[in-house]
Amino acid sequence: MIKMLSSRKGISPILATLLLIVIAVGAIMITYAWVITFTTTQTQQAGAVLTVENVRFYESTSGAKNRTDITIRNTGTADGKIVAVYWSSSSLSNLNKLTATTDYTMDPTTGVVSSLSSLKITVLWGAGGTTGGAWTSGTTYYFKVVTEAGPFFEFTAKAP
Repeated sequence: MIKMLSSRKGISPILATLLLIVIAVGAIMITYAWVITFTTTQTQQAGAVLTVENVRFYESTSGAKNRTDITIRNTGTADGKIVAVYWSSSSLSNLNKLTATTDYTMDPTTGVVSSLSSLKITVLWGAGGTTGGAWTSGTTYYFKVVTEAGPFFEFTAKAP
């Protein structure tokens, strides 16, 4: 029995080398697939980079403080589509106080802000809508603009 164990040989060096090459190529392919998936996802999310260009609070001719124009610029390399606008008169850290408003219009009306261009969002205050009432002078308002891809853009503006 001792003689049987000592006469057995391991796998040949050629087979061992081939096995190591197959394992290394498999590991490289798995790593490559993961890196490509990760970088594609990250570049798609970072494609639209929104910044606030201007915020103007308007009063109507009757003295009602009923409109705010927000100009958003896309400095990124991909288009972004605005799907929701939130506002609050308290801090953004308290998400429960953010109000989703449906009383807004966009120019262009598609809500798509193209790369290196701007889009105007007009928030309508009052008129029985969800925004309600009118803006108050001297109050800081917190806005959150959400894109279709998921990323959002937060900013503040103080009413005159």
